[in-house]
Amino acid sequence: MFKQKWPLLAATASLLGVFVGVNSVEAQTAKEESLDWMQTKPMSQVTNVNQLRDVEPTAWAFEALRSLVERYGCIVGYPDRTFRGNRALSRWEFAAGLNACLNTIERLIQEGVSVLREDVDKLKRLAQEFETELAVLGTRVDNLENRVAFLEDHQFSTTTKLSGEAIFGLFGVAAGEKNGGEDIDRVPALGYRTRLEFNTSFTGEDLLYMRLATGNISDLVEETGTFQGTLSFAQPDDNDLAVEVLFYNFPVTENISVWLEAFGGAKDDFTNTFNALDGDGSTGAISAFGTRNPIYYISGQTGIGLQGKFGIIEVSAGYLAGEGNDPTEGNGLFNGSYSAIGQIGIVPNERFGIAFTYIHGYNILDTGTGSERSNFQFFSEEQFGEAVSTSNNSYGIQASFRPFDWLVLGGWGGYTNARTLNTIDGELERGTLDIWNWAATLAFPDLFKEGNLGGIIVGMQPWVSESSISGIGNDDDTSFHIEAFYEYAITDNIKVTPGVIVITAPDYNNNNATLVIGTVRTTFSF
Repeated sequence: MFKQKWPLLAATASLLGVFVGVNSVEAQTAKEESLDWMQTKPMSQVTNVNQLRDVEPTAWAFEALRSLVERYGCIVGYPDRTFRGNRALSRWEFAAGLNACLNTIERLIQEGVSVLREDVDKLKRLAQEFETELAVLGTRVDNLENRVAFLEDHQFSTTTKLSGEAIFGLFGVAAGEKNGGEDIDRVPALGYRTRLEFNTSFTGEDLLYMRLATGNISDLVEETGTFQGTLSFAQPDDNDLAVEVLFYNFPVTENISVWLEAFGGAKDDFTNTFNALDGDGSTGAISAFGTRNPIYYISGQTGIGLQGKFGIIEVSAGYLAGEGNDPTEGNGLFNGSYSAIGQIGIVPNERFGIAFTYIHGYNILDTGTGSERSNFQFFSEEQFGEAVSTSNNSYGIQASFRPFDWLVLGGWGGYTNARTLNTIDGELERGTLDIWNWAATLAFPDLFKEGNLGGIIVGMQPWVSESSISGIGNDDDTSFHIEAFYEYAITDNIKVTPGVIVITAPDYNNNNATLVIGTVRTTFSF
């Protein structure tokens, strides 16, 4: 390594300035580290030595720097206009600087600009001394140019990045009953979910996101007779490929971003769910309930969302219509079903966060989790042949705390007050429903190996605690959700997650034996 007062400096003062652009942040000792550093640190040409903020006229090398700038304009500095002359320098970095100065002087000679012979002689001597380093540097640059040319010729798009995942899910019911004592078929099944994601940026700060998806993994609702067994990676599409999500995200200020949801919008696009186990089915929880507070599933799919960060405060708000693309009466962006969300989060540091959520919905109530009765629009259609119209107000609190690197404590609570807005042929009267849910979670990051994740979830999925609708009772029995999984990272792109879900008194009916669902989820990402 060359030290601060390099012995050859007095003899090569005119070369000192080239070192500005290649001084490392810390002493480099390996060729690869030095070259990587030079490729990632942008440099800025200076035209006057006074532009270097940390070079004083009293500095011992000040005249050398000024001479080089005035003579050859061969000096570059850091983007913040500093010289950092006290930093150590490796031979590889010096070779890069020497090469830059050689190129500059060669250009000046070709243009007929007068160059001092003594400077040329010094450069010749240095070039001979660093001949090996310069040769290797030239080879490295040539290789990089070839690699860049290859990538440009073979890249998917200049603005779009393609990524995706494929999930193979082995799942089945190991025990349980439905409909008040009816046996559930114990037939293991193997299905898949595939997603292709197109991430396009036009400015470097915005994102046009489109997701294609298909799959054939059952949600197990029909098989188990309850929404409580819904898997987080379910994709009951019968192998039909379709556009599942399309939105455009862009910043409007330094602290506020906006999401324009064209199709398939979800509240977690622009809202922090404060659950370390929320992997949207690809990773983390293996159940839909364990993924996030179910009130987030009360959602439309077309509209707008925004998220702002102001110090320790996170604010999210959004409006999503259920059938925003349908211009017929009773539908559309503002005349049909919709939900609106407002959330305030407090995140004082990376280890703790808490949020308070409010959601108002019209004709959107069902979450796809919990008892049949709590999914009242589905329930009314099953019982009376028609989905009743509803309005609802939901309130939630979510929190996450990481006391240690290997442990994250979390949980949530949710309450929904739903009101029916019409009767059905005199069979279903108007009234209200009180729907509750809660959960406590434990996450174990890097369990036994970096990249792995263990998880435990205990809670109660949405249930109707009280109903004022004539003829519609409450979910009187108690049903617990118990879930455990272990996500093992074979590589950065392959993860295998065995897990088990246990539901006591399925559908909040003590007449049903405990439901046990086993899964092995394998996720391939690319």
